[in-house]
Amino acid sequence: MIVDGITYDIPVVSLKRTGDFLDKYAKRTEDGVLHRKLIGVYYNYSLQLGSSRTVSAPVYQALWDKLTEPVEFHTVVVPDSDRTYTFTAYFSNVGDELKKQKDNRNYWQNLTVDFTAQSPARTPS
Repeated sequence: MIVDGITYDIPVVSLKRTGDFLDKYAKRTEDGVLHRKLIGVYYNYSLQLGSSRTVSAPVYQALWDKLTEPVEFHTVVVPDSDRTYTFTAYFSNVGDELKKQKDNRNYWQNLTVDFTAQSPARTPS
């Protein structure tokens, strides 16, 4: 996974994407016909990463710090068919859970984050 040009070598458990259609307006007239003005299609992602046990503690912590960094937008690179897709997004719903504590070390799992695109990936012609 690459965020703001930094590669984090943490295994991906799940990457889900949606193509969300955003309208400037969508209204039904009295005759029941829907009229809409499409702004574009936004590619948004939900990511779940592996356990901190499979990576070094500093790498996991660095990713956590990046995902919770208080900035408006980040540049993200994700898989897309045969290549990668780079886009600007904001992060939300960042979370993980403590799996266990052993030898004064905390092991985390189920790190998740949602990426919401700043601008459309596709626009009407």
